[in-house]
Amino acid sequence: MTDTRRALLDALAEGPVAGPELADRLGVSRAAVWKQVETLREEGLGIESVDDGYRVTEVPEFGGAAIEFGLDTPFDVEFHDSIGSTNERARELADEGRADVAVVADEQTAGRGRLDRGWSGPAGGVYTSLLLRPDAPPAHAPVYTLAAAVAVTRAAREAGVDARIKWPNDVLAGGSGERGGKKLCGILTEMEGEADRVAWLVAGIGVNANVDADALPEGATSLQIERGEPVDRGVFTQRLLETFDELRNDPDSILEAWREHAATLGQRVRVDTPGGEIVGEAVDVAFPGALVVETDDGERERVTAGDCEHLRPV
Repeated sequence: MTDTRRALLDALAEGPVAGPELADRLGVSRAAVWKQVETLREEGLGIESVDDGYRVTEVPEFGGAAIEFGLDTPFDVEFHDSIGSTNERARELADEGRADVAVVADEQTAGRGRLDRGWSGPAGGVYTSLLLRPDAPPAHAPVYTLAAAVAVTRAAREAGVDARIKWPNDVLAGGSGERGGKKLCGILTEMEGEADRVAWLVAGIGVNANVDADALPEGATSLQIERGEPVDRGVFTQRLLETFDELRNDPDSILEAWREHAATLGQRVRVDTPGGEIVGEAVDVAFPGALVVETDDGERERVTAGDCEHLRPV
């Protein structure tokens, strides 16, 4: 979003504001203010002219304006009704030199998960890829996956859904048993960098939000299913972005927040790793995102990558 659009939305969020005052605050002509207001109206934001200026009367359920209005984070929002892959678009923006952009879509037609698996992204979801340029070495990249999982989990809980995190990159909901529930969200983090620093990083987040059961694969659920009614996706996305922003600015808080919301810790797990299968109890997570598994012979293994399955207790 442009600086003018951001400043206009911030001003409108404070309450009625007169056209001449808006023009002065934004450093543009009144005609430019009117043009920006008309663009927001076309996106579904209800803006009426009253005696004391412009006032917002209605916010759409989803879309760029719905996410940007009242958003308290430096992320620019690029919204698409439908897109092949938000991660692919974020990588294109990275090549253009951009940073702190949230690519958001209602539908994703060619999404990917870990190990290049397909990801179903039917209309009604919240599919977002966050483009960052963190001042960190490549080895620290996994901590941003943890941060994304915490952000989704907290936003889901604020929406009334008892979400929990499954290592390494899933958020679960809808299960009270030992194995943690059904898949609500998947996360795919990609990066490019040199030996000592990250050039750019993309945290791709796919949330089944207002998606019906018949549009989901087996073993998946959605916020709508768990709530029994649709979620306000604009508010949900705002909370996700704001929470992620808070966490990335306080990296030391990420692991403890992840532990607080983890479904995996305390579970008996089987992790398929490049070096073989590891079975035992998941007892901790270590920076920047390794799962610590205590095997049956009492050894503690740090697993940095692999497919994790929650097992039934012995």
